[in-house]
Amino acid sequence: MLTRRSGIRYRTHKAVIRGFCTLLLFLLSLPPAAAAWHQQQRDMMGTRISVELWHDEPAVAAQCSEQVFSEMRRIEALMSTYLDSSELSFINNNAAISALEISDEMRQIIERSLYFSKISKGVFDITYASVGYAYDYRERQRPSDTLVASKLPAIDYRHIELDEHGIRFKNAAVRIDLGGIAKGYAVDRAIVLLQECGITQAMVSAGGDSRIIGDRAGRPWIIGIQHPRKTDGIALRLPLSDSAISTSGDYERFFIENGQRIHHIINPATGRSSRASWSATVTGPDALTTDALSTTIFILGAVDGLALIESLEEFDAIIIDNLGKVHYSSGFMEPTSTE
Repeated sequence: MLTRRSGIRYRTHKAVIRGFCTLLLFLLSLPPAAAAWHQQQRDMMGTRISVELWHDEPAVAAQCSEQVFSEMRRIEALMSTYLDSSELSFINNNAAISALEISDEMRQIIERSLYFSKISKGVFDITYASVGYAYDYRERQRPSDTLVASKLPAIDYRHIELDEHGIRFKNAAVRIDLGGIAKGYAVDRAIVLLQECGITQAMVSAGGDSRIIGDRAGRPWIIGIQHPRKTDGIALRLPLSDSAISTSGDYERFFIENGQRIHHIINPATGRSSRASWSATVTGPDALTTDALSTTIFILGAVDGLALIESLEEFDAIIIDNLGKVHYSSGFMEPTSTE
């Protein structure tokens, strides 16, 4: 039987419990004290790889980022033309001799590359390397006109025979290079790993290719597009969330010879550096596609490049032509900012 005093004590205990529960709920609603943005960078695949993500545990953030770098190293070991041990080097050395069995992953990437060749009527062509291998931008070397003329017939994606069994080159001079698609693929793979790690807000960048999941603290990420003629200058800024973005530019790997810019984006029709654009940027849902499309429309130029983009759903583009004029696809008619 409760006395008046014990009743007061009972009500007091209930009030304390209610207060404790209210405080607990409030504390649970707050973000964890250690929650923060975590950024790590590594140099690989011929560029700077950057991972920036939000997580409440630094150790978990570091572990998830390390998974990304490990995956990037794996893809580089598979697809680099600079590594004699890579599967791509094995293909280049042997596919003209006999049909080769290749990994499913490699077959799928080459299959996607051939798709972009078909929709661009050969403007995107991984066999550009049949001439492209003779360029050395660090040593300021380019192939002679004689060499280009002799190797140019090997640039044709239709020389590649690809099926479920493997690959074969129909021309002995054919070489392939996945530089226009591999980094985009690697960025997509990195995003998959981060999502499997439980990350919901992040950006992964590999040179000119980036992909974003979520937003940045409730606001879009602001992505700067480098000015192609001003070192460290920004030409445009774009707000993006849950999107991929790729930029191809003639300022990435180049040297100047007799006043002419010799750069790494080769026009398959000529075997020489493409002259139609200074830079081309594409946004869309995945980085593999934006990577391939940015290379393609850079070579096509503003008119034909934007016509291709307008024929595809979910993709938009900005092209800075060879006179420095900026051209937008219909989704970018109103730029966020310019300098």
